[in-house]
Amino acid sequence: MNQKKIELEIQEKLFENQDLKYKDFQSKLIPNVQADTIIGVRTPVLRKLAKSISNEKKMSFIECLPHKYYDENQLHAFIISDMKDEEKCFNIIEDFLPYVNNWATCDQMTPKVFKKNKEKLLEHVKVWLNSKKEYTVRFAIKMLMTHFLEDDFRPEYLIWVGKVSRDEYYIKMMQAWYFATALSKQYKNTIYILEGKKLDIWVHNKSIQKAVESRRIPKETKEYLKTLKVKEK
Repeated sequence: MNQKKIELEIQEKLFENQDLKYKDFQSKLIPNVQADTIIGVRTPVLRKLAKSISNEKKMSFIECLPHKYYDENQLHAFIISDMKDEEKCFNIIEDFLPYVNNWATCDQMTPKVFKKNKEKLLEHVKVWLNSKKEYTVRFAIKMLMTHFLEDDFRPEYLIWVGKVSRDEYYIKMMQAWYFATALSKQYKNTIYILEGKKLDIWVHNKSIQKAVESRRIPKETKEYLKTLKVKEK
């Protein structure tokens, strides 16, 4: 099947579902993505499209990298999220991650199949954490937050995330989100990190801010967390 033909066919389908108000809304949410590459297709439509495309067309489409439009990247992320073949999913996500250029596409990727083999996922996470690509690192931290803060938690994972030393805003925000979530699920281990001032100051304070804003953390804990804020130089 001709890849270019399929790519154009899918782009046409995306434009058929364009919502210009949503396009404007998305442009404000992801300012680092050029507005003229955003079509403006709503998430439920993209999810439905990801499920309705034939497997043959899906496989052809995901090989058309890099994509021209943000919405194609979103569709790609939803296709990955629904994949049932574990090995194929890992291979395809490795191919796609270098082209992910925004937080929304990064965060939309939630492959259900990863639950089947968390040891294998951890091996990939270790590599992704050391990537030079901003959103590959963000995705690695997101996977640790999604899959390893409950039954499969180990205190060393907190150290892994804390040791990430990068200046990119969207990596730091994911670190803060991770630690704020960890406070609600693994408080005893996580509070030790904050009490010991072991994080980058910005990440430390943002983690506390996000935890204080969370509904999952008791009021008295929030009051204590506020006392741990560090004055930025």
